[in-house]
Amino acid sequence: MKFTENALKVLKKRYLAKDENGNVIETPEELFERVARTIAEVDRNYPGGDNVDDLAKRFYDMMTELDFMPNSPTLMNAGRPLGQLSACFVLPVGDSMEEIFDAIKYAAIIHKSGGGTGFSFSRLRPKGATVRTTGGVASGPVSFMKVFNSATEAVKQGGTRRGANMGILRVDHPDILEFIQCKKDNNDITNFNISVGITEKFMDAVEKDEYYPLVDPHTKRIVKTLRAREVFDLIIDMAWNNGEPGIVFLDRMNEKNPTPEVGEIESTNPCGEQPLLPYESCNLGSINLLNMLKKVEERYEVDYEKLRRVVFDAVHFLDNVIDANNYPLPQIDEMTKANRKIGLGVMGFADMLYKIGIPYNSEEALKIAGKVMGFIDKTSKDASIELAKKRGVFPNWEKSIYKEMNLPLRNATTTTIAPTGTISIIAGVSSGIEPVFALAFVRKVLDNDELLDVNPIFKETAVKRGFYSESLMRKISTAGSLKDLDEVPEDVKNIFVTALDIDPYWHISMQAEFQKHVDNAVSKTVNFRYEATKDDVRKTYTLAYKLGCKGVTIYRDGSRDTQVLNIGNRDSEKKNEPTDEDQKSVVPRERPQITRGITEKVRVGCGNLYITVNYDENGICEVFTNVGRAGGCPSQSEATARLTSIALRSGIDVKELVGQLKGIRCLSTIRQKERDKRINVLSCPDAIARVIEKVMDMKDEEESIEEVSMTSEDCDCDVDTKEGSGIHTSVCPECGSKIEHESGCVICPNCGYSKCG
Repeated sequence: MKFTENALKVLKKRYLAKDENGNVIETPEELFERVARTIAEVDRNYPGGDNVDDLAKRFYDMMTELDFMPNSPTLMNAGRPLGQLSACFVLPVGDSMEEIFDAIKYAAIIHKSGGGTGFSFSRLRPKGATVRTTGGVASGPVSFMKVFNSATEAVKQGGTRRGANMGILRVDHPDILEFIQCKKDNNDITNFNISVGITEKFMDAVEKDEYYPLVDPHTKRIVKTLRAREVFDLIIDMAWNNGEPGIVFLDRMNEKNPTPEVGEIESTNPCGEQPLLPYESCNLGSINLLNMLKKVEERYEVDYEKLRRVVFDAVHFLDNVIDANNYPLPQIDEMTKANRKIGLGVMGFADMLYKIGIPYNSEEALKIAGKVMGFIDKTSKDASIELAKKRGVFPNWEKSIYKEMNLPLRNATTTTIAPTGTISIIAGVSSGIEPVFALAFVRKVLDNDELLDVNPIFKETAVKRGFYSESLMRKISTAGSLKDLDEVPEDVKNIFVTALDIDPYWHISMQAEFQKHVDNAVSKTVNFRYEATKDDVRKTYTLAYKLGCKGVTIYRDGSRDTQVLNIGNRDSEKKNEPTDEDQKSVVPRERPQITRGITEKVRVGCGNLYITVNYDENGICEVFTNVGRAGGCPSQSEATARLTSIALRSGIDVKELVGQLKGIRCLSTIRQKERDKRINVLSCPDAIARVIEKVMDMKDEEESIEEVSMTSEDCDCDVDTKEGSGIHTSVCPECGSKIEHESGCVICPNCGYSKCG
């Protein structure tokens, strides 16, 4: 099999089946056999489904040859007891207490099963509106979003993966200004990505510098007017500052709604690439474009014959997933099977361009993007028609746009560009349609060991052209770009561009080109350099609207208090710049409402010391001590515990704290130690350090045996189009490596961690 060392590590940690003790009981070959067989067995339910063995072999080969990968829940759960195979869900939020808390309950069930959820809060009456049944006043959408957020937090504590949500509010809702600013503090509503639902009327008012109305969704009355450009500027200001909110063009999504008679699209999944009706889900998969190349003489070109075969098998696979799926709610089962939406996308696009020798930021790259995705979209429709001949059209076909077109499709949609997060790590290629973020980076392989990881296509070119050296590769990993390196030839620099080398114009143009040939939407992040201005963001949003994108997510490098991925020495340079922010003292984050941990009784020189060490999803966060009846020095141990807790919640490395506490000696304990063989510590601080170490080991073991039901594609997405799942660090919370912001999510290229899942 063709898996890299890193791919095997990710498979072992996140995908392979484990026993009750956390021991891996499945090989990669067995995983793909399990998935292929489970999905192929669906054919027995349809006419002509006698060749299940042959079909399972085709599915197996397609995955193990790394030509195609389904979304993470399918890899994890197909053929296993959970059986939940979908990445994306949208739930309705009605304007009553019963409907609101039904949505919270349903979201918890979906998160438990490994899915990500999208919500529109636009039906909720605004803050301060009268509630006739009680005589009170409404709390408003943002208030209830915080309830959803807390529920997600609670599910995360006992679940197997992080919760992932998308929250959308229409731009004409009376609470829109509060919504736009609801994540001004990075510690608020941490389990949500948020996007403003933009209408055509609003964009027209922005262009003409006019006022537009805010409408109470309950009474349908205009309650106020706002100047459109001021609201647009506020969205831009917030996005420039921390990447949120994103924007989605609701009217444009509904123009392309394949089943308008069934319902209106009001929200998307957590990463924004999948507009869905209430209670719909979608099953995603991606074709590895790097594997769709063939060598002709000394150049590479797209092998369209192979691509056609893979598309047909992939559509067949994804349609079968709909039937093999164990849906978390009966409403979702019914709606999903009524429309049978699938989302076939791509990964490895940037690597494909490298291999062909075309710069990402070029007209030639746009042309090949349109040609390849146009071919995939057309071929996926051909494959869906072939399935419909044998299995019938999707049940809501009579209520769809395809009836008027006389296009007998099996699936209401066939194409999506999703984040590919961990599945692109398994395939060993670049994520989705994103440019490569870094050509070289240092990856942790053991606690104190590091491995230089170089893009294989760039490495091949560097060796072939004679400028490869490990010292240069390490220099590139620090610089983050080739543009200022004299050691690299100019023609190589022009081809091997990275995300921050590329002007936002090309990011948006590429997204728009793919969107022309995609039924659903495109998950992509427009990366800005730190020096980008708010006017740069405004131009990008405006261009996205004019070019036909269905939504936009941006991220300005270093804009958050917590940088997602630091390139080069910009951060160290920033530290030398005196700013107001630099003068502020460090304030510890608030104590989480729910924690997990252990309490251990330790014998010290003055009796028994009971030490409690707790942690949340961000790591160890607090220490408590209590002395036994024998007395002792409670004030000193309590002071040590309090200061340790404050330091932990202020971001101090837990290993540094352990290093400071461990080994402190107390004469009382040392004297007792000589007489009492049960004592194995040197002091109260030493005991605290040892229990913290035990919890660190316990937490590492817990994470290593967990069955993550999904990763970057639930988002695998696992979410964001920003940084909204409560992780605010520049490094991966699981392995400590630098993490990347791409495809509307945050991904660790080292261990496969996804913020959205």
